[in-house]
Amino acid sequence: MEQSATEEAIHRGRAAVLADLAADGAAGPEEVSLLEQAVSHRRWWSEQWPAGAVFVPGLLAQDMCDALLETGGRWPLCPRCATEDPHALGVEPELGEDPHWVCPVTGVAVAPVGQLAEARR
Repeated sequence: MEQSATEEAIHRGRAAVLADLAADGAAGPEEVSLLEQAVSHRRWWSEQWPAGAVFVPGLLAQDMCDALLETGGRWPLCPRCATEDPHALGVEPELGEDPHWVCPVTGVAVAPVGQLAEARR
């Protein structure tokens, strides 16, 4: 059975965000539950706007940043800046294909969403 483009984007986005959570040791049951809630919401969203399915991976990453901020902290923290004030990475483009984690201080792309482990090395 062939997957729809929407389901493929949702699965790709879920896997990418889960990989990034795992890279930070933040893929526990609570975080995975938050991710599943975001996946459910984005599934509904992409069913309403099928052409937007390509944006789902970045939107899921943003959803997790927001959810984790509400439940206990900023995520993911920037691995590149050695400042006294730790800061979270952002996702760019905000609504676009090929999302990346970007340092809001320097504007430098740190890693594609799903490849945060490479930036942590």
